[in-house]
Formats: sequence, structure tokens, C-alpha cells
Amino acid sequence: MNKNPLTLEEVKEASDIFFPIYEYVKSRMPGDAPCEDTLKVTENVCNLAQKLRVLKEIESTPFGFNKKQETD
Repeated sequence: MNKNPLTLEEVKEASDIFFPIYEYVKSRMPGDAPCEDTLKVTENVCNLAQKLRVLKEIESTPFGFNKKQETD
């Protein structure tokens, strides 16, 4: 694991991913919700999104007679 300090570019890239997600969750929270609560909800929503992604992948994976036949 790289233990060098993060560069500004790396932080900008992470911010570009994180803040739209955070702002979306914040917009769904009560107006007086503290930042800490929003961060906890954001973490839980992202965990759920990961689980839903896995379920969608499983549902779309062919099985049984629907599998593609391997040819040699």
C-alpha cells in the first residue's frame, strides 16, 4: 500500500465522486440533520447500493440451459 501523502489531484478525483453522493443523500434528509448523521446514512445507502448491484448481476447471469455453450 502506498503510504505517500495524497496529491491534490487524488483528493479532487475522490471529491468528484463523493460529494454528489453526499449531496443527494443530504437532500433526502431532514433539514436539521447534522453532518455526522448524513455521513452515516450515506455509508448505509452506499452499502445497500453495493448489495443491489450484486443482486442485479446475479439475476442477469445465465444459468442452466441458458448458459452459453463453450466450444473448443
